[in-house]
Amino acid sequence: MERRSLMKLMGAATAAAGASLLTKAAQAADPVTIALIPGLTADGFYVTMHKGAEAAAKALGVNLLYQGAAEWNVSLQVPILEAIIAKKPAAILIAPNDKTQMIEPLRKAHDAGIAVVCVDTFIGDGNFQTGAGDADFPITYVASDNVLGGRMAARALAKAIGEKGKVYVSNTKPNISTTDQREEGFRAEIANYKGIELLETQFNDDDANKAAAQFQAVLGRVPDLAGVFGANLFSAGGAANGAKQAGVAGKVKMAGFDAPESIVDQLKDGTFELTIAQHPAEIGYFGLVAAHAHVTGNPVPTHIGTGFTVMTKANIDDPNVNRYLYKSE
Repeated sequence: MERRSLMKLMGAATAAAGASLLTKAAQAADPVTIALIPGLTADGFYVTMHKGAEAAAKALGVNLLYQGAAEWNVSLQVPILEAIIAKKPAAILIAPNDKTQMIEPLRKAHDAGIAVVCVDTFIGDGNFQTGAGDADFPITYVASDNVLGGRMAARALAKAIGEKGKVYVSNTKPNISTTDQREEGFRAEIANYKGIELLETQFNDDDANKAAAQFQAVLGRVPDLAGVFGANLFSAGGAANGAKQAGVAGKVKMAGFDAPESIVDQLKDGTFELTIAQHPAEIGYFGLVAAHAHVTGNPVPTHIGTGFTVMTKANIDDPNVNRYLYKSE
């Protein structure tokens, strides 16, 4: 989303926070309740998103509910969603585990009069409030521009390997909106480099050990492998561990996506050439602000985009860069 829209939401948050001081007693008696359901809980990205949502909830006097599963799994997310619906919050922020399978479970929230905000991942095609399709009912989608992030990773990896050689994408599984889009952007951009051959994508089911084994299998077939793009935290980390185990860390260039605290040492020792850090605190913050704005009768844009920071060995000690590392707790 344009910076202008972010500023409008920030203005809405400030105005609402100011208004809350004037109506403190009323809010204390009946605060707005908003829930956040992450993609999974055991991930620094979502821990950081939760912190952003908490900051917005505190500023706006919102009662924030938070519940999620320890694994990325639709069969685990659906019962959590159903339990949250039963609590009747005014709105639900959710990172859907599947863009197709989560449509009908989320429709139940919509039909119950609960506003739905997609954060990080989306349902359907991510285009909401259009009146078209069966998944346009969420009020907004708050996330990074994942296609752009994939393109950024492709450009950086191409530079790192001298714009020639064989590379592949290590990805989690199909039908997850964010990682689908990152691969889409990577493929589109890498096609501009005629000296680079893109090999078959390796899907690892969000299992870092499987990603490591896949790296070693690809290296066995392609000993002149030049680089890997890991489309999410587990894909990138697993492929990097596979490179270490094979004794080619630093030789085969790694471009990651996401920024756990452990990435600092991995950038410095050459395990990763770079990583694309999202801004999950902003996603959580603006997601909650948008939900609150909607339930209090204010207009909300249907797409709110947040930024990226490219982290490398050269800039990781810069406070303006490492402030975007994800929090582990």
